[in-house]
Amino acid sequence: MKDNKTMTLPVEGTLTGIRQMLDQIPSLFIGLGDDRRIMLWNAQAEQILGGRSADVVGRSLETCDIPWDVSRVYTGLDACLQTRQPVRIDDLRCDRTTGIPAELGLTLIPLEDSPRHGMQTMIFGADITERKLLEEQLAQAQKMEAIGHLAAGIAHEISTPAQFVGDNTHFLRDAFADLQQIMGCFQTLAGAVRHGAQVTASLEAIDAAVNDLDLDYLEGEVPLAIDHILDGVGRISKIVRSMKFFAHPGDVEKAPLDLNEAIESTIIISRNEWKYVAEVDTDLDAAMPPVPGQRGEINQVILNLITNAAHAIAEKTGTRPTDKGRIHVTTRYQDGWAEIRIQDTGAGIPDAIRHQVFDLFFTTKEEGVGSGQGLAIAHSVIVDKHGGILTLESEPGVGTTFIIRLPVNGEAQDSG
Repeated sequence: MKDNKTMTLPVEGTLTGIRQMLDQIPSLFIGLGDDRRIMLWNAQAEQILGGRSADVVGRSLETCDIPWDVSRVYTGLDACLQTRQPVRIDDLRCDRTTGIPAELGLTLIPLEDSPRHGMQTMIFGADITERKLLEEQLAQAQKMEAIGHLAAGIAHEISTPAQFVGDNTHFLRDAFADLQQIMGCFQTLAGAVRHGAQVTASLEAIDAAVNDLDLDYLEGEVPLAIDHILDGVGRISKIVRSMKFFAHPGDVEKAPLDLNEAIESTIIISRNEWKYVAEVDTDLDAAMPPVPGQRGEINQVILNLITNAAHAIAEKTGTRPTDKGRIHVTTRYQDGWAEIRIQDTGAGIPDAIRHQVFDLFFTTKEEGVGSGQGLAIAHSVIVDKHGGILTLESEPGVGTTFIIRLPVNGEAQDSG
């Protein structure tokens, strides 16, 4: 009969073996027992957080003076143990001993109590500083690319009303010169009357001027020209206001954002992207409250999705279709969530690649048309930076709807 003791490793031997295995993985790993007591601390934890395993194992997490944002970690641990569900902590600041702060991404995983080792929680993580820097550089490059691409279209949108403002202004200048000629005839008539002279010649000159200059035509066209100028100036002003709203960098921190205004401004400045292939209509919730967000990044997401919708329609109908497609944008507020839906009647997304659309550099467009960054950056902005949800619904040959959901003031409720 075998001795049962030979079949079971002691706790210390078990943890040592686990630690040796965990030292080989490229991720930070911390195992916590009762009262947040550190039971495992692998080599990556030593490298990233600075403390040696021999110095921290056996101590509570609170007493180890780990240089990270402790309040977020403790809040995450409490939620993890209460809900018995994994908790994700992104963009966690860590002040490394090198003096250069890092950003960590952690996942907290609850464990069933084990009589063998007593571990309650695992913390997996990684230093994502370089990845975040790359994401920011890609986002900035993509934004500059988008702004550069829009510049020609915006210039065209402004040049059209500017052209008829100029044409009508030239018309008014010529009309004013004609009216000055008629006014000169009236002044001659007034002088003749004042001095008791014959007025027949003056009256004949007035009649000739009225006939030559077609005064009836001027009376009808001058007011129209003024209305056209005012309309053109109004259109230019609207485009400029939209450009200012869109291009405003906003604060690094989140600030209250009017989503409806963001959508309307983006539609205006992106008009040259969609006007040849689609009609755009909106149904915006007037009761939508301000949403905490980074204005520049949310504007960029909306621009990416509207441009993507226009390209999807062009893929289906061609760039100058007889019958244009449709882009329908709606906003709704419900249960603490602000929802934006951008629906198109484009080519749709095949089932086989639908899971890849948010992958960085993935694109089905021709070389030089799409970089594969827009949807990946949109997903990062909505999900990682704003705690929201970005999903899609699509039917090949019918169209696609992208759905953005953003939490409002921390009131969002899980609607499943």
